[in-house]
Amino acid sequence: MSSPALLFRPQLPAASSGPLLRVTPESAGFQFLTFEVRRLAAGEQYAAETAGSELAIVMLGGVCSVHSRAGAWPRVGRRENVFAGMPYAVYLPPGTAYEIRADSHCEFALCSCPAEESFPARLIRPADVEIEIRGGGNATRQINKIIQPEFPAQRLLIVEVYTPSGNWSSYPPHKHDVHQPPGEVDLEEIYYYRIDRAEGYAIQRVYTRDKRLDATLTVRDGELVLIPEGYHPVAAAHGYNVYYLNVLAGSARSMAASDDPDYAWVRQTWTDKDPRVPVVRPAEGE
Repeated sequence: MSSPALLFRPQLPAASSGPLLRVTPESAGFQFLTFEVRRLAAGEQYAAETAGSELAIVMLGGVCSVHSRAGAWPRVGRRENVFAGMPYAVYLPPGTAYEIRADSHCEFALCSCPAEESFPARLIRPADVEIEIRGGGNATRQINKIIQPEFPAQRLLIVEVYTPSGNWSSYPPHKHDVHQPPGEVDLEEIYYYRIDRAEGYAIQRVYTRDKRLDATLTVRDGELVLIPEGYHPVAAAHGYNVYYLNVLAGSARSMAASDDPDYAWVRQTWTDKDPRVPVVRPAEGE
């Protein structure tokens, strides 16, 4: 598999409304995940139906109101962009018609996968999102757990990750492409990137131990990387904070992964945390 098959770039011009980027199981070679980022100007609307899928609407920036057959939530979101605060999201079950109305200029991710079971619709507020400071040294990063395995859903799992300037993330390199619970489960995964300055970038490697897959990607703001299998570490360019939205679905309701045995020893060297983390925190009243 070559690098172009893993890297997707936004197709919508700056300041335009509509879909910035869309990945389907057909375009990704996946079984489960569909992912779309949309932008709306204040006053615009977007309407759709979840059909046979469960869906999470993750607010990347701005404020919108969500109306659906399963519930209505006015003025969802607060942060201007992903570096300005904690996330809001709305979870919707299969068979739900919904409408998103932009109360301000906004961007949001639509994360979905097939589901045969139905769980209650729910607003996810910053107070519902667990923050984990993971790693150590210059592999310290912040994990915001939006939809964890304990969340009442069938397959969908979502976290967002903040990697400070110059740090490594998803490290030691790990994978989740074999169904061997409880140590590892088979999960498809998408990394959707935002960088805190437009000229910034991250480096992501995606590889298998037998080198059937061995890609090193330069990823810029608004781009997306597919993780069909293998290990997938990330490095943030010095001077630039890197965000990625992780969306996963697969063989079990777990995020169990296994480290690349060549690099697992690194965990034993971590004696401190990077003081720049957490990068974002809940605002007063959230």
